[in-house]
Amino acid sequence: MAKINIRELKANLSAVIERVAGGETVTVFKRSEPVAELRPLAGRRLPGIIGHPVEGLVVPAAFFEPLPGDIVAAFEGREKP
Repeated sequence: MAKINIRELKANLSAVIERVAGGETVTVFKRSEPVAELRPLAGRRLPGIIGHPVEGLVVPAAFFEPLPGDIVAAFEGREKP
């Protein structure tokens, strides 16, 4: 958790908001006393990319189609429909 005083916050507000948007929590101090906490909103999805792009990789359209019912049932631990 980062700590920042009000003067620094005022001077760097945009940068601090970017840090918070990236998932960091920042405690704001006034005269050495904590007075506020800036944190990401609950449930907000953070931007991000998992993995690295692979040159030449083509994802077929069928990848985005729904799975067959028996496969979904297996993932959910139920019997086949």
